[in-house]
Amino acid sequence: METSASMDVEEQPPSPTPNNLKRFGIKNSIQTNFGDDYVFQIVPKDDWSSMAVSLSTNTVKLYSPLAGQYFGECNGHSATINQILFSGASDPNVLSSCSSDGTIRAWDTRTFQQVSSINAGLSQQVFSFSYGGPGGNLIAAGCKSQILFWDWRNKKQIACLEESHVDDVTQVHFVPDEQSKLISASADGLICTFDTSGNINDDDHLESVINMGTSIAKVGIFGGSSPKLWCLTHIETLGIWDWKDGRNEVTFSDARTLASESWNLDQIDYFVDCHYSREADKLWLIGGTNAGTLGYFPVNYRGVAAIGPAEAILEGGHTDVVRSVLPMSRNHSGFAPSSSNQGVFGWTGGEDGRLCCWFSDDSPQINQSWISSSLVMKSDKTRKKNRHQPY
Repeated sequence: METSASMDVEEQPPSPTPNNLKRFGIKNSIQTNFGDDYVFQIVPKDDWSSMAVSLSTNTVKLYSPLAGQYFGECNGHSATINQILFSGASDPNVLSSCSSDGTIRAWDTRTFQQVSSINAGLSQQVFSFSYGGPGGNLIAAGCKSQILFWDWRNKKQIACLEESHVDDVTQVHFVPDEQSKLISASADGLICTFDTSGNINDDDHLESVINMGTSIAKVGIFGGSSPKLWCLTHIETLGIWDWKDGRNEVTFSDARTLASESWNLDQIDYFVDCHYSREADKLWLIGGTNAGTLGYFPVNYRGVAAIGPAEAILEGGHTDVVRSVLPMSRNHSGFAPSSSNQGVFGWTGGEDGRLCCWFSDDSPQINQSWISSSLVMKSDKTRKKNRHQPY
């Protein structure tokens, strides 16, 4: 059952304010649960007709991104869900999820029923997965110091890389424009690039290694003709690399301090993600406070490296750490709302169990703000969990 109630949202703009700052207000907030559980990740279907939300209850719920309508949920995992991903245009109604229970499961989002499952083995955990490969038929999974590969058509395991990492593989990504290339990242501080053509093995297919020097939480590939890679670590540092030649563009070891000094709100306690606009060729670092306020901080990695003043602020929706941000922009074209998404900027989910929908501050619909009045009180046991552990 999803509930909501009305309340006022105070607007308290920070000062000084950059000329291009945009503030966003709450349009809609959904309470996803009635316990001490919270939101992990939000991902959209290709056509934006639905979005999937993974919860710490080992459940995935589906909602309408525009109306916030609850569609249903997928149940089956017996441990933490570490990543969710829609299969894409080839199979638009299939959602996949991986878990610490050692499985990758596929769900039909029309019936919310499981349609297939891959098991990584006894005592194994799956922290990340990606679809790709030279023929588009591979699933790669980041596990305990291993990267496993299956052919998703017959669920047959075809390779295991076990010499490149010595700790949990927290991220695997097939490169969008070069599907034979796989990038992995690990708690051992290494980022590896592999060629997945032919018979995949550690000796012949490892192409490059980048050493971040500390446990890696999340990586992303961005850029146009000169593709880059951003990397967020578990100690909240940010690195920008040229992934093809392993060259470090810049490392912000004091990223939290730089972001905190770029606005006059509470200090930045953690980073949620990075967001890249292909149209503007611009990268933002998304930082948050423990009270639930978010800021988009532009990252300059060319010339004089800098983290600039916040260009977007999302405030007044969450009361705890934010785990996921979903901008409502199919082309990643920045902050401007369009008629196709009715002025919705995006959705966020956090450890308060809330999903918050944000409108631009210049949208007439912002005056219709409403938010759940039912807060989630977290137990001491849950509070002691390390936010940075992805598994």
